[in-house]
Amino acid sequence: MKGIVNYFKEIYFGLKSLVTGMRVTGHYFTHPKEIITQQYPENRETLKMFERFRGEVVLLHNENNEHRCTGCSACEVACPNGTIEIIHKRVDVDGRKVKALDTFVYHLQMCTMCGLCIPACPTDAIKMANTFEHAVFDRSKLTKVLNNPGSKIMDGVK
Repeated sequence: MKGIVNYFKEIYFGLKSLVTGMRVTGHYFTHPKEIITQQYPENRETLKMFERFRGEVVLLHNENNEHRCTGCSACEVACPNGTIEIIHKRVDVDGRKVKALDTFVYHLQMCTMCGLCIPACPTDAIKMANTFEHAVFDRSKLTKVLNNPGSKIMDGVK
């Protein structure tokens, strides 16, 4: 007798669950503007990621090909898995040799998008971009040099 009661209880809870799910589906069927699911890749041209989405690290340049990175390596130290590699060079400033950025190497394949490098940067030179399509056939394409060829540090940034 107990087995038959459990059998009908399971049928009852199964039907209750089905009706609950159909109520949610019916709501979105009658309110299509509330649907937040994206139809990727069909909407690739119009797809806009959320502001707080973390895609990859980028080094910001202005229209004069200048950046704010001093090469201090704070982002490199803050990165928990060695994604960022700063290669320095020595330049003459007022007769003194000072450290400056030569190459900003970013290993996207090792990045966990944790964003710890962003607040570590004292000059706000880097940020997380909203890009998300990183699939490649060649792994070497995931290692990027972030400073543009011929770029230099902005005046007044130390």
